[in-house]
Amino acid sequence: MSAQIEWVEAAHADVSYPAAPWDMVGSLWLTLFRLREPVDDLRPAGVYGAAFVSYEEGSPLTYSELLVARPIATDAHGRRVTITDIWVDSPESVAGGRELWAIPKGLCDFSLESSHAGPVSTTEWSARLGRTPIATARFRDVSRAAPRLPFKGGTWQPGIEDTGGEERTATLQGSSKALPARAHWDLNPDGALGWLAGARQLASFRQASFRMSFG
Repeated sequence: MSAQIEWVEAAHADVSYPAAPWDMVGSLWLTLFRLREPVDDLRPAGVYGAAFVSYEEGSPLTYSELLVARPIATDAHGRRVTITDIWVDSPESVAGGRELWAIPKGLCDFSLESSHAGPVSTTEWSARLGRTPIATARFRDVSRAAPRLPFKGGTWQPGIEDTGGEERTATLQGSSKALPARAHWDLNPDGALGWLAGARQLASFRQASFRMSFG
C-alpha cells in the first residue's frame, strides 16, 4: 500500500500529507451525549458524539485522535456529521485535515492503555493540551468478537482559512467489528471541551479493527 500513496506538500507548513482518500485502519471508541443548552452557532443544543480514535499500522499516517461531532442535514449533501472540535498528535494529519476537508484539527498529547481478558477489552484514553487535561475516558467492550459489518457516512465542514473559506465534504466507508460498550468520561470543565462537561451521556460503542477509506 505505502508504495502507491501520493503525498502533498502542505500550503503553510513544512510538512506533507497523503493525497485523498486516506485508507485507514484502527479502532474507535465513541459515546453519544445530549447537550441541553446551545454554546454558540457551531455548537447548538442536541446530540453529539465524542470519540477517541487510534489509527494504526497499515494506515498512511499513524496517530491518535479526539473529536466531537454532531449530525446535520444539508440541502445539497443530505445527512452528514460536522466536526466541531478535534485534536491529533500528528502535524501531517493536522495539515491534511485542514487543507483537504476543512476539519479544524489541532495538536495535543495522548495516552492510551489497553488490556484484554478473554473477549473483554478494557481501554483508558486521555488527552491534554500542555498541562491542561481535555478528557479522560474508560471503556469495556467485547467488540473484537463481533462479526465484521460495513458502514458508510460523510462529513460536511464550514469553510476555514486553510480552504480559503470554502466548505468541504468527505465520504467515509469501510467495515469494522462494532458492539455497544460500557464507558465513563471525565471532561475537564476548565478544558477545551468544558462546554460538553455537563451533557448527559446516552450510549457508547466501539468499532474494533476498522478498515476505512476517508476522502
